Amino acid sequence: KKREKEEEQGEPSHLTKEDIQGAVLQMNEKAAYDRSVNRAIEKISSCALGEEPEDTLQALQSSLLSVGEFDEQNYVRYHKALQRAVEEKGQDLTLDEVNEVIEEVNNQLRLEKLFADGMEDINCRLKGEEPGVLLQALHNPHCHLDHIQEENALHYLSLLQAMAAAKAERTGDPDAQLTKDEVQSAISKANAQTLECIEFVEAVSAINAAIAGGDARETLSALKSPTLGIRSITEECAQTYQEKLAEAKAQKEAAVGVTEGWSEHHTRQGLVYFHNRSTGASQWERPEDFSGESQDLNREEIQDIVTKVTADYDRWALLKANEPVVVQLQSLWRGRLVRKAFHHRLDYLNSCEKEAVRVQSVWKGFKQRRAYKERLDYLNSQTDAAIKLESLVKMWKCRKSYRNRLHFFRDNEDAVVKIQSFWRAKRAKRDYKQLVEVSQPPTSAVRRFLALLEQSDIDFSEELECQRLKAQVVQKIRSNQQLEQDLSIMDIKIGLLVKNRISLEDVVSHTHQVSRNKKRHGATAGGQDPSSGVSTGIGGLSKGTQEKIEGYQHLFYLMQTKPHYFAKLIFEMPQSKTNRFMENVILTVFNYASNNREQYLLLKLFETALNEEVSLKVDKIMDIVTGNPTVIKMVVHYTRGEQRNNVLRDLFGPLVREILGHEDWALQTTPVDVYRSWINQMEMQTGEATKLPYDVSNDQALDHEEVRKKIGRTVEILKDVVGRFQQSIFDSIDNIPYGMRYIAMQLRLALHKKFPEAPTDEILKVVGNLLYYRYMNPAIVAPDAFDIVDVSVESQLSTDQRRNLASIAKVLQAAASGKPFEGENAALASVNPFIADSFVKFREFFLKASTVTPAEEKFGIDEYSDVIMLTKPIIYISVKEICSTHSLLVDHEDAIAPDPNDQLHVILRDLGPSPSVESLLGGVREPAPGEDKADVITEAGKQELPLTLTNKFEGLAEDDSSNMKALFVRTKRMVVDVLRVQAGENLTEVLYTPASSEQEEEHQALIQRREKQEVSKMQRSSTMKKSESMVGDRNLPLEGMKRKIMRNLRTLEQEGMVNSTNDYQEVISAIAKDIRNQHRYRQQRKLELTRLQETLDKLNKKTTFYEEQMDYYHLYVKACLDNLAKAGSGGKGKRAARAARLAEGEFKKQTIKYTAQKLYEKGVILEIEGLPNHQFKYAVFEITSVGVGTFEVLGKFMGFEVQKVELVFQDLLQLQYEGLAVMKMFGRAKINVNLLIFLINKKFYGRVS
Repeated sequence: KKREKEEEQGEPSHLTKEDIQGAVLQMNEKAAYDRSVNRAIEKISSCALGEEPEDTLQALQSSLLSVGEFDEQNYVRYHKALQRAVEEKGQDLTLDEVNEVIEEVNNQLRLEKLFADGMEDINCRLKGEEPGVLLQALHNPHCHLDHIQEENALHYLSLLQAMAAAKAERTGDPDAQLTKDEVQSAISKANAQTLECIEFVEAVSAINAAIAGGDARETLSALKSPTLGIRSITEECAQTYQEKLAEAKAQKEAAVGVTEGWSEHHTRQGLVYFHNRSTGASQWERPEDFSGESQDLNREEIQDIVTKVTADYDRWALLKANEPVVVQLQSLWRGRLVRKAFHHRLDYLNSCEKEAVRVQSVWKGFKQRRAYKERLDYLNSQTDAAIKLESLVKMWKCRKSYRNRLHFFRDNEDAVVKIQSFWRAKRAKRDYKQLVEVSQPPTSAVRRFLALLEQSDIDFSEELECQRLKAQVVQKIRSNQQLEQDLSIMDIKIGLLVKNRISLEDVVSHTHQVSRNKKRHGATAGGQDPSSGVSTGIGGLSKGTQEKIEGYQHLFYLMQTKPHYFAKLIFEMPQSKTNRFMENVILTVFNYASNNREQYLLLKLFETALNEEVSLKVDKIMDIVTGNPTVIKMVVHYTRGEQRNNVLRDLFGPLVREILGHEDWALQTTPVDVYRSWINQMEMQTGEATKLPYDVSNDQALDHEEVRKKIGRTVEILKDVVGRFQQSIFDSIDNIPYGMRYIAMQLRLALHKKFPEAPTDEILKVVGNLLYYRYMNPAIVAPDAFDIVDVSVESQLSTDQRRNLASIAKVLQAAASGKPFEGENAALASVNPFIADSFVKFREFFLKASTVTPAEEKFGIDEYSDVIMLTKPIIYISVKEICSTHSLLVDHEDAIAPDPNDQLHVILRDLGPSPSVESLLGGVREPAPGEDKADVITEAGKQELPLTLTNKFEGLAEDDSSNMKALFVRTKRMVVDVLRVQAGENLTEVLYTPASSEQEEEHQALIQRREKQEVSKMQRSSTMKKSESMVGDRNLPLEGMKRKIMRNLRTLEQEGMVNSTNDYQEVISAIAKDIRNQHRYRQQRKLELTRLQETLDKLNKKTTFYEEQMDYYHLYVKACLDNLAKAGSGGKGKRAARAARLAEGEFKKQTIKYTAQKLYEKGVILEIEGLPNHQFKYAVFEITSVGVGTFEVLGKFMGFEVQKVELVFQDLLQLQYEGLAVMKMFGRAKINVNLLIFLINKKFYGRVS
């Protein structure tokens, strides 16, 4: 103010009061205005942050603010822009900032206005038909459209017009306008279609250029262009495509003439595009100088030509693939036409037959006569020259043919050899097929394979090896049986010794007896060479004794091959001796069935004995189940032999071991046992006596819930375990020994024959009793006894384990027999449905198991098997068994062989009376001091002798007709010798065709070679059978042999064994059967060698196990003897000395005498049937110790000897062990077993137990 005043006055001045007051007032007004403006600006910022755009508009319209121009209609845009600015700044805006935001919004509105005008202009231009005007509108920079190409203006127009029309139709608004994106998408689509069209027309031009170039491969490559999408192109038609397309192009050029180079193309999208092949230009507008025609082929024309060519090729390929059918159709049609013409011609000729024949005959006769005369005249004039020329030409042709053929063969030598080998192999296969499959094979096929009947050195070596292994197996079986028996007795004796029931002397005595048996078996095995068939025992026999041994060889061969002798002898013997006879003699005679022949013969024995027993001793079907048939016992004993235990071990071993592993199981099925076990358990857990009664019935026990629960759990376990046992049994049907299944089948057939009206189920129950109860069940109940599980010497099965196995076997037996639980076993009634279902499965199993192939087919055995054997069968039998068998046969001779002419009578007469062991051996050694001679004889009787079995009645008859089978075999052997050197269509032709000298020489060479081979084999082994080729018919000359064969054949034909009408085909068929059997026998022998070796290995392991047990027992006895020796003097010292003497083999007999009255008073005798008590004083009993543990009891009445029996102390202990308190002696006296043992212990062993 002052400055203004000074400027006005032009000199320094001072403000007046009025000036100062005016300035202050002015300044106050200015401050008030500024505050109003600031509030207006703050209001704009606060309204911008609000949600009401109208408030922002009012704040902007304030008169206090100098805000720039803005469009009130777009106040929302201003509101949002101000809101963003305030939020970005984070505080109120200034006036300048507000103006900047308004100016920015105004610029955006202005640009949007220009864009909208531009888009409106584009949509307006679409209503016209001027591409240039549209192009200018599209170039408007405010529309921001890209990639606009001027040459595509026409296509832009068409696409945009189509898009606008589609949008109008879609929206229903005729004035609907396209947006920028829609326009841009149309431009991009037009550009892309333009590029596709350019590629399309260039591809068409490339095809036309390739066609013009004439290169089919380039044309094919151009046709495969994916741009054109030409269909049905086949590479095989490339040349045809070129030719057809070139032809079409040439025709089109000729029709069109010279053009400007333009061509019109229609794309796959339906678009039309123009291309100039001369300049390479292309466009959417139709060129002004385009006449509408072009020399180039378009896509449609090319596709039509390709389609036609490919179709023609496909049709040709189809016809080519079906050429045989087409040819057949053509041939049928042509044949029809030819036949039709032929029939027309034939009808005509038939109508003129007479005239034609006459004309032909006249003309042919004339021509033939003329030609004949001319040729005859010429040949007559040139005879010598013709002959010479003919000979030269024929010679030249023969030499040429021979040389060509020889050269051809030399060039193809490998092929010739291959063809020959193929042809020979084919013939061999054909002949072998005839030999094997045809019932009556031709002679040529049989002759080809005659070499298979020869016995080679390999066959002989294998046979000797079989004999050696079989001998070792048999001896090892017998040794193991003796060891097992000795160990069983030893086990019981040591158990009784521990319980103070017998003396140590008995145990020591038995120990030495076991040692002697072991040494004897070792000496037997070491003193014999099975491969040579010579034993040291036989070598020391006298000549007379050896002759008797040969008689026994004949006897046992007859007993082995004729099963009815043993079958009848079994039923003549007491039943108590059958098992021992079975073990000691029958299995020995049949070599424990160690090969197929002896297994077959043993099964035939069982079959014969079974049929005998069923027909004579079985009155009801169930007699076999309730009784104890002899044959069934023998079969079960046989099938549990050393070589067959593995079947049951493999069948039940895993399951039994699993059951034994469950030591916590207590499978009790009796309610009383479960009840008492429960009480014991409660008392052990609580330590207090229970108030429940101990003695209850089954029903009372079942009243307790805990008992029912325990039985329920046991039942569930039993059902599960029994089901697994069943499945194992069902799956093992092929592993059950053939012998057991064969006897089961024979039992089923015998019962059907004896009881034809019996139900099948009843018979199958009997079969099941054999297969399961007698064969399988004992292995489950006592697995340690049947080697199912391995149990050491120190450990045995516990009571609970045995009870568990017994419970499982109980349910299995019920399932196998179909018998439900009831009565005492009513607690298991819940298992009955399971039993019923299982029996149905068992019944099917029993039927399948008892259905097998015949034994003859299984083992390949027939009546000629022994004849073709390479070596004779050998058995190993003890001297005592020979004497016992002889004695039994003599005692029952008439019952066994009722026919007085039976061969058995002849052999028994030759053998004479039954010998003793001493007489058969020709004497025994002198007994040692203190040794009884009876013991020496007993020990000598256990010596084993090898017997080479021979047929006494083979080849003895001079008259061939007396034994037709033997005659047939001899004839067959001679026929084999003849066929080896002479061939023919059949046997009759061979026999009636004279032999040449070469064939006779070959036959003699064959005889000499066979003799040398057999001499060599006889030197190697005495068991080798001497062939009949050494003497007799097979040494005859070839013609003499043929005459002998014809005489034998006439004899056999009279007996009906052969027939001359079929050229004695029976003999050829029998030879073929021998060849087949020989091959089968070789295979069986190899299997037998393997089986024997495996069996021997297992037997050796078992022997080792028994010897370990024996060593364990020896150590125990030795420890007892040592303790006894240290016991001091007195009675114990005497007892020790006595044990020591006994250990050294010394023994002294003792005898005690008692009257029956005295024994009655002691309680030893309870009563004597038929003798009153007051006469007991006249009866005397003398008891003499005749050996360690063996006593002889002599009964006397009034001084006269009445009867003598042998008493074995071990048998008494066994009776006591089994709980039998009373036994019979002499068949009349009832003896108290316990008191008798007490008496023997007191008097003979100096001890009271």
